[in-house]
Amino acid sequence: MHPPPHLPLPGEAVARRADGTPARRPAPIASPAVTAVEPTALLPALPTLSAPVAVRRPWRAPVRILLWSGLALAFVAVCARNGLPTDRVVLLGWGLTGLVAHAAVDGWRRVARLLAEWLPVAALLLAYDATRGLADGLGMPVHVTELVGADRWVGGGVLPTIWLQRALDADWWKALAALVYGSHFVVTPLLLCVLWVRNRPLWGRYVRLVLALSAAGLATYVLYPAAPPWLAAKEGMTEPIRRLSATGWDVLGLPHAGALLTDSQGQVNQVAAVPSLHTAFAVLTCLVLLPVARRVWQRAALVGYAVLMPLVLVWAGEHYVVDTLLGAGYAAAVVVVAGALRRGAAAPTVDG
Repeated sequence: MHPPPHLPLPGEAVARRADGTPARRPAPIASPAVTAVEPTALLPALPTLSAPVAVRRPWRAPVRILLWSGLALAFVAVCARNGLPTDRVVLLGWGLTGLVAHAAVDGWRRVARLLAEWLPVAALLLAYDATRGLADGLGMPVHVTELVGADRWVGGGVLPTIWLQRALDADWWKALAALVYGSHFVVTPLLLCVLWVRNRPLWGRYVRLVLALSAAGLATYVLYPAAPPWLAAKEGMTEPIRRLSATGWDVLGLPHAGALLTDSQGQVNQVAAVPSLHTAFAVLTCLVLLPVARRVWQRAALVGYAVLMPLVLVWAGEHYVVDTLLGAGYAAAVVVVAGALRRGAAAPTVDG
């Protein structure tokens, strides 16, 4: 019985005789100068190409903290002395000052990129403010009765503003309401600044949403001017209603801030009640930040802010319940439409 034939290993050459039978393999030649090594043993000896290492400048973070802290202290000092600024030009000036200081730490190229991205946004927002002030001078009829009727239906025959002003009269509530109402003027510019530094893609998306929401609100102000509850009461069209949005600053010991707010309120469009953009921007902030909020308390704060803002507005006599609901609907509609457009632009196209 013959032994089984030798099967060659992969890569092993087999010598054959003329008759086709395998021949005896010659013995390997051993050489002291050549040794078998594993292929991986050569790798440490080969030169490696390292990725470029970014130059770290540890002084940047402390310098930025110092600059932002100084600007924040200056802003607080100005607010304590002159009151909370509600003019968008002033607020954008504060925000851009901080961003320029932040970008200057990286060099002039970063500052140039900042200005290229921000100046068009600032120009559009300022144009919105200018046209918003003109919207009440186009001769359109001012609407009151249908809004009052809708709110009476919501309140079971009583205007919710009147009921809330009777129920909520504590000093702590007035102080909280003043802070919530005043936050409208600060939150959007502040969020734009933070997102530009921390999350540029989300900043771009938020800018588009802010501009779209502002344009939608402006179009409604032009086509449907409406008197807020305090103005309707002043004209004798409802029961007496107090305008309370600035009263909490006296409780906080900042009466000048309340006077400044009252003065600035007298210089804007008085019949821009529908929709409530205070509510709309609070809801927009919630909808934009909820997907990136990591902690439960952050989500709770965002939802609480979106709910508390319309409650304050109705209590203060600034808006009806119905136009706070419309404001929330405008914000949701802008987010939904923008999301659909973004998904449509990202969808692959099939060539015919």
